[in-house]
Amino acid sequence: MAKPDAVQRGLTGEIVSRLEERGLKLVGAKFMQIDEELAHQHYGEHEDKPFFDDLVAFITSGPVMAMVWEGADATRQVRRMMGATDPAEAAPGTIRGDYGLDLSQNVIHGSDHEDPGANEREIDLFFDEDELVDYSRADEPWVYEDEDH
Repeated sequence: MAKPDAVQRGLTGEIVSRLEERGLKLVGAKFMQIDEELAHQHYGEHEDKPFFDDLVAFITSGPVMAMVWEGADATRQVRRMMGATDPAEAAPGTIRGDYGLDLSQNVIHGSDHEDPGANEREIDLFFDEDELVDYSRADEPWVYEDEDH
């Protein structure tokens, strides 16, 4: 997800470009305003933490671009491309390392690759099944060794 700061700074296209250039396939995208109820569902695992209200306030402060990406080990790849949660610790060349300046306004959100159910849970929060498109990209034979990716 391109967070409100990314949208306001005009970085949504850059984020999409980087993920596409990596070889990932965009199968769903939605430009939207997250309301408080959805924000509470999205960040539910942090509800007991002191920063929860700030998370909700930020993610509801402006529009976001929610996205679903496919590819070999896509969640892990996206997390590595995002960089550390704190942009001050994110490596140059990562999205947060190049564009993030603040821990709370760190440009991008990605599902946790350590939690096997996180992807499905977040996709279900933001997308209906009919909003995801199953298709083949013409460059897939050049990105993957075989067609079973």
